[in-house]
Amino acid sequence: MIAFIFPGQGSQKVGMGKALAAAHPICRETFEEADAALGESLSRLCFEGPEDQLTLTENTQPAILAVSVAAYRLAASLGLQPSFVAGHSLGEYSANVAAGTFDFGDALRIVRRRGRYMQEAVPVGTGAMAAVLGLDAVLVAQACAEAAQGDIVSPANMNGAGQVVIAGSTAAVARAGERAKALGAKRVIPLSVSAPFHCALMKPAEARLAPELRALRTADPRVPIVANVDAEPKRTAAEAIEALVAQVSSPVRWEDVVRRLASEGVTTYVEVGPGTVLSGLVRKIHREATVASFGTPDDLAGLEALRS
Repeated sequence: MIAFIFPGQGSQKVGMGKALAAAHPICRETFEEADAALGESLSRLCFEGPEDQLTLTENTQPAILAVSVAAYRLAASLGLQPSFVAGHSLGEYSANVAAGTFDFGDALRIVRRRGRYMQEAVPVGTGAMAAVLGLDAVLVAQACAEAAQGDIVSPANMNGAGQVVIAGSTAAVARAGERAKALGAKRVIPLSVSAPFHCALMKPAEARLAPELRALRTADPRVPIVANVDAEPKRTAAEAIEALVAQVSSPVRWEDVVRRLASEGVTTYVEVGPGTVLSGLVRKIHREATVASFGTPDDLAGLEALRS
């Protein structure tokens, strides 16, 4: 049984999608559709940069979505269809497009606003994120609780394999990192992000995005989407939308998502879109699984092997 998994912010790089668009008309048409939906050349930003513009949250999110959907459409045109889909943070929007919950153009427009709202929720420099390596998630949560001192800091991404990302106010994240090291963390790595995603500081962004998500024209997904917020399969449009609303200020439970997919019988995971971040995490969480990534024409051979 195959699951398609879709990457989130951090997987972007200048040049992504360019080879796909050059080699495959279905991918080229997807980028043309994205440009038309946004009224600007998102494709040029993906293919040529500049990097400082691509890494702006409100540009990064639609850019990764566009590359992921282009790759998905090519995979689907070759006859490869998943039994489940999931995505990491932003990637859950790509998963919903793949499942048919809402259309590509609406998704592009809403993730652009999602990026803007998340950026505007917290003034630049007042929030931070850090990856805590080699410490159990329960102890990371304990470090956050003991270091908060009235500020917000909490686990934001439970990625598995001893990697938990924390988010909150800058000072509280620094204190929690020190406390985590005292509790046995091997390393604490500050992340280069523009806002503290997936924590309570994102509540204003959630409040702005919620009515827009609920107003989308939707259909029940063709395949279940295992959601970040609770690692439960969403089989109706209403469930899928509410999961996206809650996701803004809730932690991404990626380890639980992968374990749920495994429990549903998934044995093969295909990371669809730029980068290989999720492939690496899955290999550590579900060690017996077959894992492939598909974001460039060079990856086609691996995809063909799965189909045979």
